[in-house]
Amino acid sequence: MRQLFSLLLIGGLIYFSWPYLTANKDFQNIKNEMNTLKENPELSSALDAISNGINQLIWQLDKKKEELTQSEQPPIPKVEKPELEAPAERTFTIHNVGIGDAKTEVEKQLGAPKRVSINEYGTEWHAYHENFQNFLMVSYGDDGKVNGMYTNQDLLASKNGIKYGSPKETVKQQLGEPLSQLRKGLTYYQFQEERDYDVYERDGSYVTIFYDKHKNNTVTAVQMISEQLEQSKPGFYTEATDALKEGFEYQLFDLTNASRVNNGLGILGWDDQVRETARKHSADMAEKKYFSHTNLEGQSPFDRMAEDEITFSVAGENLAFGQFSSIFAHEGLMNSLGHRENILKPDFELLGVGVAFGPKHEPYFTENFYTKRKL
Repeated sequence: MRQLFSLLLIGGLIYFSWPYLTANKDFQNIKNEMNTLKENPELSSALDAISNGINQLIWQLDKKKEELTQSEQPPIPKVEKPELEAPAERTFTIHNVGIGDAKTEVEKQLGAPKRVSINEYGTEWHAYHENFQNFLMVSYGDDGKVNGMYTNQDLLASKNGIKYGSPKETVKQQLGEPLSQLRKGLTYYQFQEERDYDVYERDGSYVTIFYDKHKNNTVTAVQMISEQLEQSKPGFYTEATDALKEGFEYQLFDLTNASRVNNGLGILGWDDQVRETARKHSADMAEKKYFSHTNLEGQSPFDRMAEDEITFSVAGENLAFGQFSSIFAHEGLMNSLGHRENILKPDFELLGVGVAFGPKHEPYFTENFYTKRKL
């Protein structure tokens, strides 16, 4: 540390003395001698070593600053996992809740939701959790009964032993071959052959099991949608509305925090200012029909944030396009290494999500992560 301050002091003296040095008649002679010395290989090597030492010291100081900053953050209180009971009749339950259960019974067990937001089925996702632990989202029909569920945490129970972390091979052994297509009216929607999820039809519901390819293709999340709710959705994409846009934004934010908690990381705060930056980029991509972190004016995510007067010490961006929901967008991002690293980066503190829709109602998702620069 003392060496660094000495170097900074010398640098400051040279900086402020420069005009006087350059005005001196002997300066050119000194400059010529310095150029000659620079050509000396031994001196050049020594200067490189000093430069590398300074860079290493600065890196160590930055690292220490990050460690101190992280240590200042209070730990998230640990919430006990519920005792899961294997269902006797249903194939699956989540947090001991199943399709068809009454909302009154669910909320007697789970309490009030932390957030309610519009989803792609025209219903609402009710998000239940405690500091994003024991996280699940539930949809209710007009009759007040559960018609949709999702979790990306260890809350899955089944009568055949499938659970969070089960290998894909085990799922196929127990459930057989997944669906290759889904029929809606007279239209068939074909699933991609190369995908990170399987869809099964069980107990009058469509069960989508997502796999984490970075954890040996093990079960990482599950979505259950009743057949009636799925068939009520007329097409692949849902008609774009402002309510759906905001719903997708907050859902992707919640899913990101649930994944961070899964990995022992801190919870990100929501940031309205950077949400506007993200929204503008999604809208620009949708309007001009491109998909890239760099816009058609050559601006990077960091350029766009700076333009919106967002000061940051570290920042990152995730993009997704074409998935019909925030759930599918998030699971896809978690299976993409670079995007996953942003989601699970310990240095980030804030997140804003911006969504826009293309001409066929296809959503564009932009996530902007950052930490405010300390002044």
